[in-house]
Amino acid sequence: MLLRCVLALLSLAVVALGQSQSPAIDLGYATYEGTTNTTTGVTSFYGIRYAAPPTGEFRFGAPQPPAHVSGIQQATNEPNSCYQATNGHMPSSPYARSQGSTSALGKRAEPVYSEDCLFLNVFTPVNLSTTATSGLPVVVFIHGGGYTVCSYVAGSVYTQHGENLVADADNDVVMVGIQYRLGIFGFLSGNEVVEGGGALNAGLLDQTFALQWVQDHISKFGGDASKVTIWGQSAGAGSVFQHIIANGGNTQPPLFRAAMTSSTFFPSQYWYNGTIPETVYQAIVNGTGCSTSVSSFACLRSASVDILEQLNNQTNNDAFYGVYTTVPVVDGKLIVEPPIETLAKGHVNGEVLLSVTNSDEGALFVNADVPFDPVYYIHNLFPQLPADDVQKVADAYETYTIPAGRGVPEGRDVTQAIGIMGESIFYCATYFLLEGFSKAGKNAWKGFFGIPPGYHAEDVPYYFTSSVRFFDGPPIDNPSFTASFAQSFMSVVINLDPNDHINSSDVTPQWKTWAQANTEMLFNVTETNLTDIHAITTDPGMLARCE
Repeated sequence: MLLRCVLALLSLAVVALGQSQSPAIDLGYATYEGTTNTTTGVTSFYGIRYAAPPTGEFRFGAPQPPAHVSGIQQATNEPNSCYQATNGHMPSSPYARSQGSTSALGKRAEPVYSEDCLFLNVFTPVNLSTTATSGLPVVVFIHGGGYTVCSYVAGSVYTQHGENLVADADNDVVMVGIQYRLGIFGFLSGNEVVEGGGALNAGLLDQTFALQWVQDHISKFGGDASKVTIWGQSAGAGSVFQHIIANGGNTQPPLFRAAMTSSTFFPSQYWYNGTIPETVYQAIVNGTGCSTSVSSFACLRSASVDILEQLNNQTNNDAFYGVYTTVPVVDGKLIVEPPIETLAKGHVNGEVLLSVTNSDEGALFVNADVPFDPVYYIHNLFPQLPADDVQKVADAYETYTIPAGRGVPEGRDVTQAIGIMGESIFYCATYFLLEGFSKAGKNAWKGFFGIPPGYHAEDVPYYFTSSVRFFDGPPIDNPSFTASFAQSFMSVVINLDPNDHINSSDVTPQWKTWAQANTEMLFNVTETNLTDIHAITTDPGMLARCE
């Protein structure tokens, strides 16, 4: 995941050929001018500020309205990326060890990152020189990266590019790509954060602020604020998960009508003042020398951003292999209770849900070179899990085997670890969402990306088909498959139903809702590269393990 972000960033460029200046759009606080691709007819606005810079007194706080600026702002260049880090690479969890980490600080050298990163991009096929009589459906894409790495610039501009997505949807949608604070900048938690006047889940609040921006301003770009779909991949899908259960599943007024998740990332979500969030907070305080201050939080707000960036990297790198440290918490306000409890009540935001998982979500997050012991692995993956429950999980996976067709890393057999990681962090969350919508009496569909090896994120080039750079296009060249897979998402955005096909290139058979006998739609190809799309039934063994 990180490598893909870096490769995308290194190849970042905004092509100027075949472009013309767009009309200026007045947002009240600023006026932006984008560029129109004269070939596709899509107008792109890069780097629209949706919130004030979260610096100084606003660091670790809720997003604030942007200041008024005069003159026309050129929205033609990608904005700053938010500060980021990486996932854990350690053989054990620091939260399962008796002492903290002693590794040295490692400063990132990239100059493109900044705290001033709350920007979004808009891509619209609407002729902004005329007044549209009715707005188009809107899809808001939330990037992944474990809430720690990637941004719409580094992770998505070339793997999930808005201009091409709009074109792939027959110019029938408006797309918005958003950035939000990552790592400790967006997800610092603990009692001191609350007592010091900070905001818990600041990164999620950024996303919410951006969604409100869409409600307030998307009509100026030809979009319909009443027809918004939120879509995310990995932690972006995890973010969609959070917005589905936000405010107890009853956000008013609603910020979206449909939700789509691709490989939902849902790690342990602790209360904001639990042992692990407080331990992370104290590590940051100690690292900045703020432990002797009257208010450690006030000290952090004035600390050097360079030191905070180093600590952000250290804290996340020192986590257990494949684990991200700075993730959403239960804050009692936006996330009022553990999300699973909200879903169990059938309380959800949104009218419909489309969720897709890949056939092997766990393999990339497991170190295949380390001898595997199930109890040790589970204890480090879930350090707060009681010993009896650790053993129950180990027993549940004792005879686990990876289904045929899924990839297995070279090296020793770590199928149990792959199963535990994949199901507990990715698959189960998706089925919890499906069950929540079903309990609410709302339509929910489940897709299954089956092209081997089916690793995490390998579905991305199939629904962002013309935008891929370092993938060099979908690995499997099958236009029928690609069109059907991608258009299933766009059919939900436009028509709230994957069965309402955009055009005849979508050969997907009739979708059943997941509530109808746990039915999923398998997207695959045969050994001779023929499209193989048909209904399957969810593995009952996996559903039992999720419980």
